Amino acid sequence: MSFLKRLARSERVRSAAGSLLAGYLRLVWRTGRFKLDPPNIYDYADDNLPVIFAMWHGQHFLSPFVKRPQYRAAVLISRSADGEMNAIAAEKLGVRTIRGSGDHKGQFARKGGVSAYFQMLEALADGETVALTADVPKIAKRAGLGIVMLAKQSGRPILPIAVATARRIDLKSWDKASVNLPFSRGAAVAGPPIWVPAGVDQAGLEKYRRDVEAALNAATARAYDIAEGRAEPELWSQDVVARLERDRDAAAATRRPVAPASGQADA
Repeated sequence: MSFLKRLARSERVRSAAGSLLAGYLRLVWRTGRFKLDPPNIYDYADDNLPVIFAMWHGQHFLSPFVKRPQYRAAVLISRSADGEMNAIAAEKLGVRTIRGSGDHKGQFARKGGVSAYFQMLEALADGETVALTADVPKIAKRAGLGIVMLAKQSGRPILPIAVATARRIDLKSWDKASVNLPFSRGAAVAGPPIWVPAGVDQAGLEKYRRDVEAALNAATARAYDIAEGRAEPELWSQDVVARLERDRDAAAATRRPVAPASGQADA
């Protein structure tokens, strides 16, 4: 094993790298001029906690700063070497970590995905918001079914999130990651929540998967438009709010026990 590989596997090196990453992200956020879109998103979030934060891989680095300090939150992070550094950074930024991931070949158990999935369900049931990247691993900006299944089984809404800065370095990695730079204009955008009914079938799951993908792409494009001065934050229209309430109520109705018919004897 080469010296660099041994160095990368050192617990002290990973801890130091995670601390440096957390410090750098704090610098970016504190020196940036960030706009929130919609401006009153926390009013909606407060009434619908916990939620499932959905992000694109490579665009997620500043997401810990989107949550309010009083929100309890956990983030799904892979068990890879890079994931170890990210996990240390997340915990230093006040976000609990759940370790594990799946892959596009369906080998969830090998990467701790089964255990992580049930931990996320438990966290949501306990009132803790869960954040995760929606991409199929190694396939940028293609949402997987896992996050839709999590929303279906937990009954909690998916909230598409995108954070962008005007000053950044766009990498040529598989996820087209952006390194946000300090002293920049920025935007944190939330798309309308997506509620997944309990009884949705396989075709319905695919429809919601495409909805999540489209919503994340729209939120990302809007975040860049606001950060780069081409748009300004706006409140959700009354029509959008009314639709969200209908979706929430319809999804909730699929989880309510059906009352016995009039006159039916108790078992």
